[in-house]
Amino acid sequence: MEIANRPFVTIKPNHAIGYVKVDCIDKEFNVKCNPRIGYCVDNNRFVAVDLLDVAGLIPGSYKGEGLGNQFLSDLNQADALIHIVDASGSTNDKGEIIQPLSYDPVNDIKFLENELDMWYLGIIKKGWERFSRQVQQEKTEAHKAIAKQLSGLKVNEDIAQESILKLGLNNKLITAWNDDDLLPLASELRKRTKPMIIVANKIDIQGTDKNIDRLKKEFPGYIIIPCSAESELALKEANKHGLIKYIPGDSKFEVLKELNENQRKALDFIKINILDSFKTTGVQDALDNAVFELLGYMAIFPGGVNKLSDQYGNILPDCFLLPKNSTALDFAFRIHTDIGNNFIKAINVKTKIPVGKDYKLKHRDVIEIMTKK
Repeated sequence: MEIANRPFVTIKPNHAIGYVKVDCIDKEFNVKCNPRIGYCVDNNRFVAVDLLDVAGLIPGSYKGEGLGNQFLSDLNQADALIHIVDASGSTNDKGEIIQPLSYDPVNDIKFLENELDMWYLGIIKKGWERFSRQVQQEKTEAHKAIAKQLSGLKVNEDIAQESILKLGLNNKLITAWNDDDLLPLASELRKRTKPMIIVANKIDIQGTDKNIDRLKKEFPGYIIIPCSAESELALKEANKHGLIKYIPGDSKFEVLKELNENQRKALDFIKINILDSFKTTGVQDALDNAVFELLGYMAIFPGGVNKLSDQYGNILPDCFLLPKNSTALDFAFRIHTDIGNNFIKAINVKTKIPVGKDYKLKHRDVIEIMTKK
């Protein structure tokens, strides 16, 4: 993956694996886990998630300008969006490097919101007159028809119905909905199907904190994460080379080896200006907030009351991320279709209490699934 200080470095989407941070349950069972995927450091379990870095937008992307159509098609794969903005104001709307604090990062967020809303609106309006007449003639419930029409955007019946009710469109015939109705509907559906957090990058540049305060006031509905990606990269490189011990997301690091003057100055800068001031570099926070706060996912561990290891002796080798309101039966199917089909009951390993298929899972549950042979 190329990293460069110039506009639009990313052309084709870059797939990568990131990791969300979970308090591992191994310490509660007084064991040491052996993750099959991901890793665990000092009882911090890092669980894999799929990331997609996509090309930037230009004005009119929703109309197909530049790489717009490809960009938006790539975005449609995502459950959540992490929008990284240059909070220092040292990158303009063309992606060019300028004097810090001379560009308003508020513009970047408004720009992306508009592009996404207009993209959704274009999809909704395609064949709208014919579609709305058909819905009215067949007396189909509007939310069901819209959910079916926009299933490719991950719009389901609940999302469609909640959006229609919120905007008061249930009080109008669908054939009477005009652009003044459809644009707010497009925006509401976008917010629900592509929830987004804002990563305010470059907090290592002096004065950026004032821009972050402005972003928080301007966009109170967003989770806004102050971030220094450069500091995170430096800490991970120092950790990789054994100079320090650093766990992603932590507010401190431990120096393990003697440092030269440049290394010491760089790490001192990060400690004083980033970790002491903001508590983390923000990179791990961004991933954790996207998965656990924005999407409401839960980390669930498979295990047994009498045995926490798999057939190879690996202790607590797996950890699965499941959406909120998932049940024990959902978890069984998540592990394997055959396990779900042959489900008898589950056991909450922490409490050793049997639970049924409708048991609502809780974050960091350890569940044993019992199946018929």
